[in-house]
Amino acid sequence: MTNNTEQQEPTLQFMPCAGASKESPHGPANAQTHRVAYWDWQSGDTAQPAQHLVLCVHGLTRTGRDFDELARHILRALPGRVRVVCPDVAGRGRSDWLADANQYQVPFYVGDMVQLLQFLASQAQQAGAPIQRLDWIGSSMGGLIGMGYSALPTPPVPIHSLVLNDIGPALEAEALQRINDYLGKMPRFDTVDEGADYLRTIAAGFGPHSRAQWLTLSQSQLRPLENGQFTLHYDPEVASLVQNMGPQVLTAGQELLWQIYDAITARTLLLRGQESDLLSAATAQAMQQRGPRARLAEFEGVGHAPTLVDAAQRDVVMDFLQQDGSPPPESA
Repeated sequence: MTNNTEQQEPTLQFMPCAGASKESPHGPANAQTHRVAYWDWQSGDTAQPAQHLVLCVHGLTRTGRDFDELARHILRALPGRVRVVCPDVAGRGRSDWLADANQYQVPFYVGDMVQLLQFLASQAQQAGAPIQRLDWIGSSMGGLIGMGYSALPTPPVPIHSLVLNDIGPALEAEALQRINDYLGKMPRFDTVDEGADYLRTIAAGFGPHSRAQWLTLSQSQLRPLENGQFTLHYDPEVASLVQNMGPQVLTAGQELLWQIYDAITARTLLLRGQESDLLSAATAQAMQQRGPRARLAEFEGVGHAPTLVDAAQRDVVMDFLQQDGSPPPESA
């Protein structure tokens, strides 16, 4: 059966995580903690907590609102009560900016997701409906965070199904240079339309979208300024993640990532834009042959990375989530 009620808009929630924040558009500095924002979607009767959790983690400069259309689809299509949580990774969207720019690294983000999942698991336990299934959908950087979380010896909630969206253990240097060319630059725009046009130029790999789809994807990526203009919705210092990836760092990192990938036990789906410059066809092929032996789905006319807005892309994800039995039974 499918859900007959769905949440049309998410609830914005916050939780404190270890690690100092700095003064930012989102609040004053805090020497001990930074706030992580997350967009909370739930189906059915919210008085009865969902035991099936889907965590959606976005890409390098994006936000959790990238998953709005997918979240609505998940709530409609998956049986039973489902909760979809889409965090804004630290330094992006509505989350605090970090005081130490060196912390804008995947291991730190993994730590934030551990704290978030510990909180959500405790919340569910106290409500008498412990989480029985965690599915992780990670786009680009969000997939790397998911891989890092998978490597933890005792995660607060183990991943049942892992979706890696156009990301793998080997990252192509030319793509990183392309990203580095625009990363950290903070142009200003007079209108949302102007900002959307700019984002379309730097994210051409997202593939074809209608104007309405693109405006929806762009609005959450733009932050209003006091003078009425708009700029991008992230701390420019997140650029350090890519700027620090020299050839030696990249090689060492890929060796570690392959070790992490090979140890993944969750059933894994790999999505790839056929024109992707970050995830090569050779890497995708290797990911099918080792570690969790990911299932591969490729999309024509798309580069880095599929947005999961297109119905065909969403259907691939939904088919994967639905293929391996039923989610937990509903609580009495």
